[in-house]
Amino acid sequence: MFIGDIENIDGEESEFHPLIFEILKYLRRTDFNSFPDGSYPVPGFENCIAKVQRYKTKPLKDCHPEAHEKFIDVQFVAKGEEVLGWCPMSPDLKILSPYDPEKDVVFFEEILPDSTVIFGEGNYAVLYPPDVHRPCTSIDEDAPDDVTKVVVKIPVGAAGFC
Repeated sequence: MFIGDIENIDGEESEFHPLIFEILKYLRRTDFNSFPDGSYPVPGFENCIAKVQRYKTKPLKDCHPEAHEKFIDVQFVAKGEEVLGWCPMSPDLKILSPYDPEKDVVFFEEILPDSTVIFGEGNYAVLYPPDVHRPCTSIDEDAPDDVTKVVVKIPVGAAGFC
């Protein structure tokens, strides 16, 4: 997993696969707060889809860790903030719902070891298939936040990812 602030990507081009860097530049220059919720093709990258979603964050007990096999997620918070949990894939993780190939997701009971960051406006995370992540969690369970998030789905086979 890579995390950072979208405004600080200049000069970091060598840190990323060229496709990821272009996606980050697209996220930085696009005002997703004006987009309705839905899925949009990423200009110039026919196999990549940007999913714009708005939601209220939830208590930790209502958020389940997940992982994907077919897609890399580039998550970007356009508005609001949440807690993003993360851990590497491990045989110690207990599966809550088995892998669904149609939805490309497996859910786990918890993150082991549990590592979290405050994921706020302007932040991005690049999550690869071995990155188990728990999005949508409230910072304060008594005060859910309104979040606008964009998740760009990049097929693992795109541009030489394997």
